[in-house]
Amino acid sequence: MNEILKNIYNRRAVRKYKHMTVPNELIEILLDAGRMAPSAMNRQPWKFYILSDATKIKRYSKEIAEIVVKELKHVSMKEAVKLTLSFFHLSTMVNFLTSDDHVFYEAPVVIFITSPKADEWGALDVGMCAQNIMLAAKALGLDTCPVGFARFITQTKDFYALNIPAEEEIQLAILVGYGDEEPKLHERLEDNAIYL
Repeated sequence: MNEILKNIYNRRAVRKYKHMTVPNELIEILLDAGRMAPSAMNRQPWKFYILSDATKIKRYSKEIAEIVVKELKHVSMKEAVKLTLSFFHLSTMVNFLTSDDHVFYEAPVVIFITSPKADEWGALDVGMCAQNIMLAAKALGLDTCPVGFARFITQTKDFYALNIPAEEEIQLAILVGYGDEEPKLHERLEDNAIYL
């Protein structure tokens, strides 16, 4: 099997990281891989905000977790269960019980990816960009985890410190680091291809 396919098949969402710094040179390679993603009309709408300060990462994670808990109070029971299950992914329960970082999982690097609020294709473009970043990370011996809950960072008291302009919105964050776990492959659906 060629290396690209190996990375596709071996990439996992990792939620436990070694306490090792990721060199900036590797982060730049990941960003360059993201920049190679296709985008609607080649707009390349993404911007990257890289956070590697462990204290700030932990503080933001704690604030986001508190915001999510508050959000649960304002939704129906069905929505609350759905939100809770997505927040506390079943494979993360052990980490939840042993860690006090339930959003960024003590990853050494968090890359926030934004697109313009007015760009109707921004989320799709960022998704393709993020996949490039995660596959490139795997190729470099790094692990990643996409985190949609990172969007709640806009409600934290220190959000302003990220210097993200008001006309941009966070679509996703990607955790990057040297994994300290090897998650198992979840079963994949195979009855979802319809040949016409």
